[in-house]
Amino acid sequence: MRTPFSVRIQTRGYELDRQGHLNQAVYMQYAEHARWRFFHAAGLTQDVLGEAGIGPVLLKATVRFQRELQSGDEVDVGCVVSGGQGKLVELMQRFERPDGTSVARIEAVIGLLDLTTRQLLRDPRATMRELATKPDVLGLHAAPSMAGA
Repeated sequence: MRTPFSVRIQTRGYELDRQGHLNQAVYMQYAEHARWRFFHAAGLTQDVLGEAGIGPVLLKATVRFQRELQSGDEVDVGCVVSGGQGKLVELMQRFERPDGTSVARIEAVIGLLDLTTRQLLRDPRATMRELATKPDVLGLHAAPSMAGA
């Protein structure tokens, strides 16, 4: 299953472990890179978030490795908001070869941290929708109108 947003990354020799495949920690670095590109594509740059006094924080990440990547392999790292409620946003990140073969999957939970109070925002989706210039990239469509209710 392809995600609507993805970043293609080519693995590098120095990222390999002794077995000759991509070191497990590098998957987390690729996931972080893809998350920032995802936010940037929606207009949520580090500057925009910083000016708002907030920053995204990774609260949980579960990795499921399926196939190995070796030096020079290309992988598409996708990102999609898959759920969450209250202070938490769930992200699904799929790692796929260009031919669509699944390599790994990361299920992540993030929040938005108020950089002054050091507390998570109560409704991060609303904040992201408000600050994003392209909230549809995140799959965060405008909240339903209460007009006429």
